[in-house]
Amino acid sequence: MNEEHLSRIQAIVEAALLAAGKPLSLDQLRELFTEDERPARQVMEHVMMLLGGACEGRGFELRKVASGYRLQIREEFAPWVSRLFEEKPQRYSRALLETLALIAYRQPITRGEIEDIRGVTVSSNIIRTLLEREWVRIVGHKDVPGRPAMYATTRQFLDYFNLSSLDQMPPLSEIRDLEEIGREIEKNIQAEIEFDSTSAKPAEDNPPGETLH
Repeated sequence: MNEEHLSRIQAIVEAALLAAGKPLSLDQLRELFTEDERPARQVMEHVMMLLGGACEGRGFELRKVASGYRLQIREEFAPWVSRLFEEKPQRYSRALLETLALIAYRQPITRGEIEDIRGVTVSSNIIRTLLEREWVRIVGHKDVPGRPAMYATTRQFLDYFNLSSLDQMPPLSEIRDLEEIGREIEKNIQAEIEFDSTSAKPAEDNPPGETLH
């Protein structure tokens, strides 16, 4: 395949990623082409490498996450780009971030197990918010009295935090406590700005006055 043909495929892929506003897998990108012109998977992998290199030194980057590839603003330019949008980045309570961290690191985990670790009741609003954002899902029910739901993170969770797999999360041994995990997650939330910049659903957080232990 000559260089001109590769450049053409790269331009098509770039246009598709800009238009999609969400990650696209290699197979989805290959489906853009008719059967007789569809690039082999190995060719597409090479094209993605070329596109990633073409983004060097520019205000955006090609990022591979759990659901595929996407073009997004580089984090270093977030302070300037965020001024385009009137809506401020959504902030979440420490309780929600700690709950999310526990699910991410101890999955699958029940609400009762989260409460045992945190030492306080987990608000139903927190669980509902995490489910609505599609960051967590119910993966089964524990075989104990009451059959409580077991929660785990989703592909959308990985996508949002620029991860392709859970293996990319910092080892738990390197993090001192839940508060530190929560701060790290919140930092990622505040920095996340994509071309898509679709506003998130309003989050229902803890009732005012809830204290953390």
